[in-house]
Amino acid sequence: MRHLLPLLMAIPAVAATHSFDVVVYGATSGGVIAAVAAGREGLKTALLEPGRHLGGMSSGGLGRTDHGKKETIGGYSLEFYQRLGKHYGEPVTWYFEPHVAEVTFQQMLKEGGVSVFFEHRLHQERAVKKKKRRITEISLENGTAFEAKVFLDATYEGDLLAQAGASFTIGREGTTQYGESLAGVRPKDRSHQFDFPVAALDANKQPLADIGLTPRGEIGAGDKKVQAYNFRMCLSDDPKNQIAYPKPANYNPARWQLLLNYLDAFQKHNGRLPKLKGELFIWSLMPNHKTDINNRGPVSTDYIGASWSYPSATYALRAQMWQDHIDYTAGLFYFLANDTRVPESIRQEISQWGLCADEFASTNHWPHQLYVREALRLTGDFVMTQKDIQAELTKPDAIGMGSYNSDSHNVQRYIQPDGTVQNEGNMEVRVEPYQIPYRVLLPKKKQVENLLVPVCVSSSHVTYSTLRMEPVYMILGHAAGVAAKMAIDAGIPVQEIDTKALVQRLRKQGAVMEIKP
Repeated sequence: MRHLLPLLMAIPAVAATHSFDVVVYGATSGGVIAAVAAGREGLKTALLEPGRHLGGMSSGGLGRTDHGKKETIGGYSLEFYQRLGKHYGEPVTWYFEPHVAEVTFQQMLKEGGVSVFFEHRLHQERAVKKKKRRITEISLENGTAFEAKVFLDATYEGDLLAQAGASFTIGREGTTQYGESLAGVRPKDRSHQFDFPVAALDANKQPLADIGLTPRGEIGAGDKKVQAYNFRMCLSDDPKNQIAYPKPANYNPARWQLLLNYLDAFQKHNGRLPKLKGELFIWSLMPNHKTDINNRGPVSTDYIGASWSYPSATYALRAQMWQDHIDYTAGLFYFLANDTRVPESIRQEISQWGLCADEFASTNHWPHQLYVREALRLTGDFVMTQKDIQAELTKPDAIGMGSYNSDSHNVQRYIQPDGTVQNEGNMEVRVEPYQIPYRVLLPKKKQVENLLVPVCVSSSHVTYSTLRMEPVYMILGHAAGVAAKMAIDAGIPVQEIDTKALVQRLRKQGAVMEIKP
């Protein structure tokens, strides 16, 4: 049965100032659940979204939930997955179709009485008005403005927190900054690397496309580089629900020489070609003949090195970078399906799939969300670091739990002295289930006292690599919405609320603070 995505209509843009108790900026999964939580607390709540869709990556192709230990997921985050389960006739589901997720978010917002404003993007400069340490108003590009008692930045990018004057950082700390053994430039990891020599140069000794020219850096050194972004591709093998892989306008088959070199080297090293499913891509099956495809191996959907300037870029430059990521990914699939230099078995297998005709209709059936794995990170009075996910696992102000691996994708691709290529930055380190403190949501009180940040939280790169999962964003959004209610009722800064009372309130709403060993 085909499902049509009903539209949650944006409230018309009027050049006026709107007043709310709470304004949530960014309709990521964390933003939606934060707005739902605030609405359920009886607050007059607005959710502002720069684009036209709800749910960020959770409705943008990431149907294979990065859940870690499922027992750590509770509250309104778990409710979302239970509602998905109801749709599929199951108690709970972690694998789902994008449009089903968006409809579910829409229903939760409607029930919570939240006012949703699409295509409301912060003015790029001077968007935030403050009185002393309190945000009083934010201005949007369309001429509207919003007043609120508490604001939440729930974007992947962190634009509101930056304009509000909160401290932040970009990139990787060095090992000495917080005493983190996993920090900074990494030694060769066991996954997503070139495990045998692959040439980085063409016949004229020039670097192949998509290989960086900057040095790798010293092991453990910090930098301002950001892990790779990609699109999580939702494909279909149902001929009645397929659209052929698009050919980018600027498609150049020469771009994929590195991939050809890798396929050839793999075959020589292993005596066989790499498997499309499991060695070239993480190919996860979703309901109704669909997929969630993620990066796998050294040359895949991750556009390595193309994300570094995105966090601090202008909107215009971000739009260009977004399109560059589309062109990269579309080119990759088109190449594998059509170029005769690709082994026939791979071409035939990938050609059995195509874009889903019943997904992402408003964006030409392409995912409407780029996987911005990391951008700005808040720097509060408390910064969550490696010790907090490996040793000091409990917190007095715990608002939820995390349990997914410390997982950073590759950051850069570089040429080694012998003329071969290598990736750097991948980090996959197991963690024990850990508690997440309320403090990660808080800017420094001396900077801004009515802002909560449930996505670009106060953590190091190492710790963000485990926090940055969609269920965790929703856990933190839930807590932020309830905390906003407490701060408003008491007339105090968000940094001063009674965290014991917050924890008790969250527990009553199903939040999980500990699990049995």
